Formats: sequence, structure tokens, C-alpha cells
Amino acid sequence: MVDGFCDPQFSRVRDAFASNLASGLEHGGGVSVVAGGRTVVDLWGGHADAARQRAWQRDTLVNVWSVTKGIMAIAMAMMVERGRLDYAAPVSRWWPEFAQGGKSGLTLDLVLSHQAGLNGLSVPMAEAGLYAWTPYADALAAMAPLWEPGTHCIYHTLSFGALTGEILRRVDGRRPGQFVREEIARPLGIEFHIGLPESEEPRVAEMSEGEGASRWIKAVQESPFPHSCRNPVPRALAPNDRAWRAAEIPGGNGHATARDLAAIYGTLAGGSGKGLLSPEMIREASRPRVRGWDGSFAAPAAFAAGFQIEESLGLGRSAAFGHNGWGGSIGFADPEAGFGFGCVTNLMLAADDAQDPRQKALVDSVYASL
Repeated sequence: MVDGFCDPQFSRVRDAFASNLASGLEHGGGVSVVAGGRTVVDLWGGHADAARQRAWQRDTLVNVWSVTKGIMAIAMAMMVERGRLDYAAPVSRWWPEFAQGGKSGLTLDLVLSHQAGLNGLSVPMAEAGLYAWTPYADALAAMAPLWEPGTHCIYHTLSFGALTGEILRRVDGRRPGQFVREEIARPLGIEFHIGLPESEEPRVAEMSEGEGASRWIKAVQESPFPHSCRNPVPRALAPNDRAWRAAEIPGGNGHATARDLAAIYGTLAGGSGKGLLSPEMIREASRPRVRGWDGSFAAPAAFAAGFQIEESLGLGRSAAFGHNGWGGSIGFADPEAGFGFGCVTNLMLAADDAQDPRQKALVDSVYASL
């Protein structure tokens, strides 16, 4: 059931991954670790389809949901370091239409730390509008904040990607898919797709929804901050539609392997950035921006400049930064421990307030191996 490579020092990780598969907690996926600039774990196993007819392969791609937000945080940091963006500057400097609705002073830092008051649209929007890019971005630009920016930290489920993606497009000229491919993936010799080419379709894993995996949507809709789960409502199985995979949705439709995630975060954990970011920029981008309470999830929240940290990341490691994805995928760096980590899955489980048990077993096994 398990294939790939594992350094003997990290045999606990192989054991944990095999246990996840054998217990039925895992259907198919992968786990990878880059420590000290070297890949020490690159494992995959299980099945890439719900019918268990297709084995998970080394190059199987899967939708990693909000892990994509962490990659967008890296893209934003790259633009800051190049002098094209400024965390403290208003978004309207680069996106003039964004000044509508009293948003002329709303800063990039507030957008990246989920404090912008734009956790979703206040007007109706079908999935087609999200997929088409411009209708969704234009609606965000036109609306007034749903709360006074900076007074609440409320998770921007889908809008985060449209906000950061349009800002990137305005200053660079490229949409997120092209930027990430050319500026992040290609230099590292990996893949990370935001907008999946049709030629890669045969490699994509089919998503399965475990019991309760969508329970959080109803809870958010019934909260004082329901907009992140409206216009449109997130669907667990949307990644099984070609329309979703083909679109650029930088808040949630990145496709990658665990190896790709570990490679990206491994460069950041080592402090070198391998040309992506300088050590100083890595520290600035991962610096805490907000610690508070997310009233949509009724849970603690902590964010850096687009990265989940502390309670939001849920690892119990103060130095770690990265991003979780709906259902169990995660990518993160721990500079103190010196490694980057990625795990991906096609079986979405309900974790509620606790860390995904598969993810916890894998992460704990890495730390135990150091």
C-alpha cells in the first residue's frame, strides 16, 4: 500500500502513513519532508479514485484546497520584496476600483490576515462567476466591508484568493496560475497548478467526502459572519468537476503532490529561500499580524501575512507557518526544527476543532524523528 522513499531516521513517518491507510482513515494520498535542504521522506499510497480501481502514483495530483492560500502568501511576499507591493499600503494603490465602498485605506496586511471585512460577497454569485474571475473580483471591489476592517479576524474562505490574485494581476500582469508556475514551481523543479491544464487530467485524484466534512459550512452560515459560505456555497466535491479544476481559484483549487509542498516549504524552513525569498523576507512574511477569535468558526485565529500560524495552523509549534486545506491536506515550514512538510489526501474528513488525526500522526512522527 505504501510506495516511495523514506530515510531510515524517519521510519516513524512511514509507519504512521501505513497505519493511516491500513486503518481506513486514509483512502489515498502522500506525505513528504524536506529537512536540511534534503528530501528525507517522499511516500504515497492508497487509491486515487473512490472505486479503488486506480492506485495512487508518484505523480498523482490532488486538489489541496486552502493550502493554496499559503502559496499565494509566498507570491505576495515575493512582490513585497521586489518593491511591487507594500504590506502597509492600501490595496487601492494598485487596484483603484477597490476604493469603492469606503475601502480606500484598507491595507494589504488586513487582506492577508483575514481582517478586511470581505469574507464573502454581499451580492448573489453563482459558481460560474467565481470561475470566470472578473465577475467575482469586480463584486469584491464594489462592495463595502461587512465589518470595520481590523476589528475582527474572520476567515475569508474563497474571497482571499480573488483578493490576492487580483492584486497580483494588477501589479505583475500575470494571473496566479502563471505567476506560481513561472516564479515558484519552475525554479524549484516542481509543480503547483492553479488552473489545471487539460493535459494533466489523467493524473488527478478523485475527491471523496467523509461523514461530516461539510458540517462547518452550516455552522458558518448560522454564525454572525456567514458570507464566506455564501455566493457561492463551497462544495466538497467541486474538485471532481473539470470546470473547477480549469478555473483559477487561488483561495482553494491548487493541485499538487505532497512532494511539491514539502519542496516549497523546505526552501523557507532552511532560511535560504533558494531565490524565492530572502531570510529577512521570510521572517517578515511569517511575523504574526493578528491573534484573535474567529466568530464564524467560533475558534481562535492567528495569522501572519497570509500564513496560518499558532492556533490557526493547529500544530502546537510556535515557529511553524503554512496553511491547512479543507479535509486534511497541509503544507508548512518550521524554521526552528529546520524542515518543510507536505501531506495530501483525497478523503476529506471532519476534524472539527481538533487536528486531523492522520495529519497529527504524520506530523508527530516527523518531530519524533528529529
